[in-house]
Amino acid sequence: MNIYQEKAAQAVALLQELDLDCWLTFARETGERPDPGVEMLLGSSLTWNAVLLIGRNGERSAIVGRYDLENARASGVFTEVIGYDEDLRADLLAALDRINPRSISLNYSLHDHTADGLTHGMYLLLQETLAGTAYQQRLVSGEGLLAKLRARKTPGEIERIKAAIAVTETIVGDLSAQITPGRSEAELAAWVHNEFARRGLPSAWDYEYCPTLNSGPESAAGHAPPLAHIKVEPGHLVHIDLGVKHEGYCSDLQRMWYVRRAGEDKLPDEIQRAWAAIVAAIDAGAAALRPGVAGWQVDAAARNVLTSAGYDEYKHALGHGLGRACHDGGPLLGPRWPRYGNSPLGIVEAGHVYTLELDVMTSAGMLALEEDVLVTEDGCVFLSNYQREIFLI
Repeated sequence: MNIYQEKAAQAVALLQELDLDCWLTFARETGERPDPGVEMLLGSSLTWNAVLLIGRNGERSAIVGRYDLENARASGVFTEVIGYDEDLRADLLAALDRINPRSISLNYSLHDHTADGLTHGMYLLLQETLAGTAYQQRLVSGEGLLAKLRARKTPGEIERIKAAIAVTETIVGDLSAQITPGRSEAELAAWVHNEFARRGLPSAWDYEYCPTLNSGPESAAGHAPPLAHIKVEPGHLVHIDLGVKHEGYCSDLQRMWYVRRAGEDKLPDEIQRAWAAIVAAIDAGAAALRPGVAGWQVDAAARNVLTSAGYDEYKHALGHGLGRACHDGGPLLGPRWPRYGNSPLGIVEAGHVYTLELDVMTSAGMLALEEDVLVTEDGCVFLSNYQREIFLI
């Protein structure tokens, strides 16, 4: 069973679990505007308007343009693949008639970007296509279904994430020898890009700032490209945030080095204290991460440890889902801030994969850590090799 067949089978089971009748993905040409729903069910793009329909009764129908037929069949997902030339309406209505759904779950969401692939234009077109039928009034958000489908990783998905993490850790290990005084952020990032290319792996997010690489206190934190004029110096913290995409699945890690000044044989006290607080906060988040808790509760456990140690709270979520996207769908391990909507209210389940990440600013630069973890039936396990000590240069 390939990864797309795994997800399709999981979708049928979720429809039954959630007492939903069907899930409909209605997409136009996906080269310019990919729909995350299509990406989970079909290992190729679409060129004409298409319908991918999954029913709780096990029906799996693809209604695609003539020239997408073979790709839809090759996925092995669909029990029925129909090609059309002029209009897909009759085939869509016939497929819906076989299911007679009380509601039709669509790919739109207020809060989850991985469940929000249906454009407003395509929603209007679907309304037009269903005009004059009872189905026109049965269109609802599939946000809950899609969040669970995206977050619950199948065995095949977990193996791909593990492989992405393993190769990322190899690159990080080899990078240590490249970090020497005088090398610029841009030079170190170029070395990482060469390693991506040598392995034939795309970056997990935008290439120009994957990796994000910071050296010292003058470097801009956040999603910014590494700079040629900022160079590694003794007394600098060197930080990297990077990930690769392996067979469609991502890693996302942050790692730290300290470049010692002459005569230094250990970390300065300021950095050691901050690092100890970060590790303690990550530990607290990991201890709280288990099935049945809300995402915000995990974030709160880590946030409270860090602020109790006297540090400012980080201005982001402790962790996000990791999978086909670096910022994958499902619950967010974040605070109940308006900008996160209802994502932190989601409930953690076994099979979810998350990052655990936070940062502290110091006089030597940004200090941050990010690990990747898998939720099990009774807690979580680290998929990455937990960096408990800062690497010394």
